[in-house]
Amino acid sequence: MLEVADLVCGYGDIIAIHKIDMALAKGGTLALTGPNGAGKTTLIMALAGHVTPKSGVIKFAGETITEMAANRRCQRGIALVPEGRRIFPDLTVLENLIVGGYSHPKADQADSLAFVYDVFPRLADRKTQLAGSLSGGEQQMLAFGRAMMARPRLLLVDELSLGLMPKVVDECYVALGKLVDSEIAVILVDQNSDSAIAFCDNFIALESGHVNQHTIA
Repeated sequence: MLEVADLVCGYGDIIAIHKIDMALAKGGTLALTGPNGAGKTTLIMALAGHVTPKSGVIKFAGETITEMAANRRCQRGIALVPEGRRIFPDLTVLENLIVGGYSHPKADQADSLAFVYDVFPRLADRKTQLAGSLSGGEQQMLAFGRAMMARPRLLLVDELSLGLMPKVVDECYVALGKLVDSEIAVILVDQNSDSAIAFCDNFIALESGHVNQHTIA
């Protein structure tokens, strides 16, 4: 489903990712590990379309998307759960979810909401509540739900457990498992690399933008 070859990207003159190769099959799971500054978020954002590669190729479902805008990648089936959640605090839970499904026909909205509420029942209970009044764990669930509204084939998750209680982290991993059971592929960054590696089929360890280790379980 995803193929990356010789990917180089960064910010201005600073190179954050150096000629990385990677691949992911339909329904596959891949953890990105490494210390702070290793390039994990840069790689996630490049795949999502928020960082423009300097060179290399990104293909998704056989289509070259290297220079494709982020909104078009979302339409193709790539969704992002960003670091820090970045929900809309002044909108309700339901409104946040509806925003996440903007790229799909309104006729699909009810089915998408039903899927999200099945995975995260707490969001259904709080659908009329302002997102900014949710707990940190509930906001992370909402960030997941918003991404799921885009009907992704590939879900990019940056820093899943950041600032969350262990119980909530466990709930998020259970939800990820349900998505993988639905053949949604996942690329995952988590500050608890042991949890990420235990969940995923494969992992890539990054160091200073280079692949330090690439293991297939």
